[in-house]
Amino acid sequence: MTRPAQFDLLFEPVRIGPKTAKNRFFQVPHASGMTNANPHVRAAFRGMKAEGGWAVVSTGACSVHPSSDDSPFPCATLWDRADIRSHQVMTEAVHAHGALAAVELWHGGAAAMNRTTRDAALSPSGVPWAATHVGFMSPARPKIMDAADIRDLIAWHGQAARRAEDAGFDILYVYAGMGYLPYQFLLSEYNHRTDAYGGSLRNRVRLTEELIDAVREATHGRCAVALRISLQELRARPSEVAASEAHAVIAQLKDAPDLFDVKMDYSTTDCAPSRFAPEGSHEPVVDFVKTLTEKPVVGVGRFTSPDTMVSMIRRGVLISWAAPARRLPIRSCPARSRKAGSRTSANASGVTSAFPPGTTVSGYAARKTPLRAKNGGAAGIPKSCAATMKTARLSSAADPPGWKPR
Repeated sequence: MTRPAQFDLLFEPVRIGPKTAKNRFFQVPHASGMTNANPHVRAAFRGMKAEGGWAVVSTGACSVHPSSDDSPFPCATLWDRADIRSHQVMTEAVHAHGALAAVELWHGGAAAMNRTTRDAALSPSGVPWAATHVGFMSPARPKIMDAADIRDLIAWHGQAARRAEDAGFDILYVYAGMGYLPYQFLLSEYNHRTDAYGGSLRNRVRLTEELIDAVREATHGRCAVALRISLQELRARPSEVAASEAHAVIAQLKDAPDLFDVKMDYSTTDCAPSRFAPEGSHEPVVDFVKTLTEKPVVGVGRFTSPDTMVSMIRRGVLISWAAPARRLPIRSCPARSRKAGSRTSANASGVTSAFPPGTTVSGYAARKTPLRAKNGGAAGIPKSCAATMKTARLSSAADPPGWKPR
């Protein structure tokens, strides 16, 4: 079927640092629950999106060091060489269909309990995460980071970046959002420091900037570097030099990453159900970013119509939404945009982003199979993937040489 001309914009290639995305469909990082424990399931899940035409397919949060241990929750890691092969299974599945693979490098700081590694939780000033937000005190008593800890954190990101490149990733994320460690440095109620990393907003932004530089330098510029940042809370705070602290942060970092991925602060607003959150619900928070930077910008928002995405791209706004694992965006997502007037189910969840013209991606998802798959596979998974999903295991004789389970 011939694609209607009004959707051509969605299929333009976009330059991201040293890499080029083949179209404007960008699956931003989101949790899947598979992680390193189920590398073949993860590869099938992410590879399915690449097969459907997504230009970029990302992991969920991937820990850079044992001091960021999210157990007993499923946790992806890039702690050592043994982790590389686990991720290669996914990147090979994504590359097989001409897509770029992205990894979200993550350190939880005071939000990481480290129940298995028993490492001390790290924080800018020893404030337990969520203590000032939700009204309860986290059981973790985080360590106040000294200068050596900050140097170590930067080094860990560089080391993880090198492993990520070895694993085949094309885009490497620095994650300063959702309450995790770089984000804790940005917020004054968690950052009471009096050194070069605290006090003024310029100082609070310094760690994020140095992490971006470290990740780029680790791969000598061969990989693109993305910054994922939460803006909801910062947007609500006044600044002496800009319309809000969010404006000031983006202005300071406008040339630092190769791509901005902008989002809300907490799951209740970032991942609100489509029954209650309209298309483009994040626009009032993130609409200013493209006015401050010439770099590509991706974001999140529930799209159900390619016409909405085209409108937002033409207006220089980037909105998209990261789906929960139970709503699987399937292989046909970009192809659906080729059909005039096509829409998704009310329950379908896009994991997409929109690039404004010349810089920014947009897309949406549709469920192709019924919730109760006749082949016994997981809900929403195309039948042809069932055999792959059934082979998921920690290890077996069929695993690639050298791969080891954690």
